[in-house]
Amino acid sequence: MKERPSFPARLDFSSSSVKAKPPLAIAALGAQPGRQVSAPQLPSGLGLDSSAVRQSMVKKLAAQGITDTWVLEAMRTVERHRFVDSALVGQAYEDTSLPIGLGQTISKPGVVSRMIELLRQGVPGKLGRVLEIGTGCGYQAAVLSQLANEVYSIERLRGLHDKARENLRHLHQANLHLLFGDGMEGYALGAPYAAIIAAAGGEAVPQAWIDQLAMGGRLVAPVSAGANSPGKQALVVIDKTPQGLKQTVLEGVHFVPLKSGLA
Repeated sequence: MKERPSFPARLDFSSSSVKAKPPLAIAALGAQPGRQVSAPQLPSGLGLDSSAVRQSMVKKLAAQGITDTWVLEAMRTVERHRFVDSALVGQAYEDTSLPIGLGQTISKPGVVSRMIELLRQGVPGKLGRVLEIGTGCGYQAAVLSQLANEVYSIERLRGLHDKARENLRHLHQANLHLLFGDGMEGYALGAPYAAIIAAAGGEAVPQAWIDQLAMGGRLVAPVSAGANSPGKQALVVIDKTPQGLKQTVLEGVHFVPLKSGLA
């Protein structure tokens, strides 16, 4: 029988565990007293507010192999053009990553749907409580909010945390909580999580994430391929079972690096 991998999960080398502690702040998505916030304006003349353009994207995702009807419906519902800079709205529904500032990117629709479909495998309805590492511009958090009972999304970059708050305000999703904090530490106060998803790749999966994953839960994250494949990452699925942790290494991916600390 093949020996189970050691944890924290890694593809090539060891790493010290990370002790979890609460992030610095949680942002409510409701309007703040005394402050008027307008919803992002739809670009005029581009037709991006039409469901037809999202339906076209969903057809392409299905052709790529996405079969989960819940995921496809969520991708059809969330308007991706609201989460990209105005100069890039013409590319919003292409299967490409786009810059969102501060050296970060919004993931390809194909990657977002693939990772969330992996999270949902074997789940007949909505996911329970989900932790997202790396809010970015808020797009994946918006998709997750359609598919989970509760979503905690954590971002270490203040500029992106604030941008995500503005991008997501129009959805009025009471089940979506944005946190400013160190994603490598997870968010222990919300644990245990039925699912954890990461939008950045490190050398190993932090022990804090494993600790905060519920029994029977699943974690999906990119992990560096190690010293033998510098600069490369692979998608890793970790299932927490009564018999132990089961790790599955899937296709190669390319995400921004996982970093600790606040900025």
